[in-house]
Amino acid sequence: MTDPRARHAELIQAIEAHRAAYYERDSPTISDAEYDALERELRGIEAEHPELADPDSPSQTVGGAVATGFASVRHRERMMSLDNAFSIADVAAWEERVERAGGPREFVCEPKIDGLSISLTYEGGVLVRGVTRGDGTTGEDVTANVRTIAGLPGRLAGSGVPEVVEIRGEAYLPVAAFEELNERLVDEGKAPYANPRNTAAGSLRQKDAAVTATRPLAVTTYALGALEWGAAAPDPRAATQIGIYSVLKGWGLPVSDLAEVHTGVGEVEAYLARLEARRHSLVHEIDGAVIKVNDRDAQRELGSTSRAPRWAIAYKFPPEEVTTRLEDIRVDVGRTGRVTPYGVMTPVTVAGSTVTFATLHNAQEVARKGVLIGDTVVVRKAGDVIPEIVAPVVAARTGEERAWVMPTVCPSCGTALAQQKDGDVDLRCPNAEGCRGQIVDRIAFIGSRGALDVEVLGEKAAAALVDSGVLRNEGGLFDLSEDDLRRISLLTLEQDSKKDGVARTAGDVSTNGLRLLANLDAARSRPLWRVLVSLSIRHVGPTAARALATAFGSLDAIRAADPRTLASTDGVGPVIARSIAEWFGIPWHVEIVRRWALAGVRMKDDGGGAGDRVLAGLIIVVTGSLEGFSREEAAEAIASRGGRASSSVSAKTDFVVVGANAGSKAAKAEQFGVPLLDEDGFAALLAGGPGAVA
Repeated sequence: MTDPRARHAELIQAIEAHRAAYYERDSPTISDAEYDALERELRGIEAEHPELADPDSPSQTVGGAVATGFASVRHRERMMSLDNAFSIADVAAWEERVERAGGPREFVCEPKIDGLSISLTYEGGVLVRGVTRGDGTTGEDVTANVRTIAGLPGRLAGSGVPEVVEIRGEAYLPVAAFEELNERLVDEGKAPYANPRNTAAGSLRQKDAAVTATRPLAVTTYALGALEWGAAAPDPRAATQIGIYSVLKGWGLPVSDLAEVHTGVGEVEAYLARLEARRHSLVHEIDGAVIKVNDRDAQRELGSTSRAPRWAIAYKFPPEEVTTRLEDIRVDVGRTGRVTPYGVMTPVTVAGSTVTFATLHNAQEVARKGVLIGDTVVVRKAGDVIPEIVAPVVAARTGEERAWVMPTVCPSCGTALAQQKDGDVDLRCPNAEGCRGQIVDRIAFIGSRGALDVEVLGEKAAAALVDSGVLRNEGGLFDLSEDDLRRISLLTLEQDSKKDGVARTAGDVSTNGLRLLANLDAARSRPLWRVLVSLSIRHVGPTAARALATAFGSLDAIRAADPRTLASTDGVGPVIARSIAEWFGIPWHVEIVRRWALAGVRMKDDGGGAGDRVLAGLIIVVTGSLEGFSREEAAEAIASRGGRASSSVSAKTDFVVVGANAGSKAAKAEQFGVPLLDEDGFAALLAGGPGAVA
């Protein structure tokens, strides 16, 4: 059993080292989630063994220090840290403690920007000093660099400006600017930054303000520190936290437009869910939300600990970034022949799942990110998105790392790789007809929800069908019989008898095999646009396929149309049109279509009457979650009635359908005067067109 005293000492040493890397060198060697776990473990030990708690423990101090290259400045009022909540239960427990101290409270909820905390001092309305948080008592004087930040006024606007005021905020680098900066660094042969927070910190700590000026930093302000009104009358709005934002905005300072006042944990939880759903569409990165007591008199009554106020807490979103070791870089070939490098990593848990592989997109992306085999890397997984290697942790390099070289032949069939056309960033295997990797991937794609939605037809089943010789390519998919499936061990498992109690011999077709045949039979009648997507024509996704199916009505008509006619279809354009024409110009592609048609696959949509196209010409946006429709089903329902499902709201949008947890699209619709419909209204629209919801 680990000695608590020894483990406590180890944790303090590790946390202090990670703090130095994060705050002083802007080069963290572990993720925020991993650092939080160390702090939680330290606090747990100190809770069980109070004799180990010490005023100098990291649990009692604010992380950060003052670099020797900058002048030290003492804050007029301490800049504190925040205690963290990692679950709604943590938030509820905090709210209960707060309310026990004074009854029901209003709470201000706002995004927790992942940047660098700064303090701005204005005297007589003029910006005289910009200081980093440092250790909370003393920070670094970065005034010259702060003055280069666009959007930060050198003089406060309006009347009633205090004689002296410290304004707290967060400096950050917008995500788009971060990506552009990293590309420039790699082009110059320099190591890229790991994330926007490090970039903002490094930019604000430049010795030369001219360098800082080249980096488009931004600031969001959110609090007042020391305040001396002087001759000015105190602004009554400063009596509440939400009122402070109005005051700051009136002075010309940037504030968040996502701050909201809520009462009770239920409302707070709903806010957190909405904010997390939007986190990747914001201009800056956030890692959670901050919840504060709104009444400032109550804030003063609640007070603070040695490091954090009792009246505020930071809710941390589940981690989407972790660090792990990049053990190797390999390549895979997809259904369109594109050869994609991917990282093989030491398994790590991120966003609730264990990740071993992560995409690196293409050889140029590997070079842009500057990753080496053997690197410690930052890995991100946002929701259901494929895990991605973000950047290397350069500070963790040992010198044993090695560069990766893109292979010159296909990993599946050995064919020499090439660009499909000059200027392509991707290399492709040109052996589309005979490359096993491409064939298996195309067959598995047919089974996906975005294509023909054939249950059981995943990658393993596709590989079994090809490797057994049952299928040469996707052309024979709809000709499969029970005799074919008896040849495939994957689909004739005797173990099925243990699942449903039916006795079987090795020659019987398994439950999975029978389900595959049944689902293929159902897939024959899928709408034309799904059939078109399933052919794996390069650039033809659901949006273009729906537009083509609506405009032409049959696969024969699409094949017969010249590129100019195809390109004139709304949502298609010349690139997709050329790709379609080239695809149908290849004989074995045409043979696939012929065999599918003979097997009964639907090759045209029913014409119907005018009444069936009640949404003809209408543009409809669906936002939020609907009970009766998935997003794909809603889009399909719109397209089948002649309408166009769009993902963005504009003045040309005809209706916006609003479901649960809708984002900003509903507000944007109101700005443009676009009618809003709930799910019942959507059903009425589908049944009777615009007249039914007038």
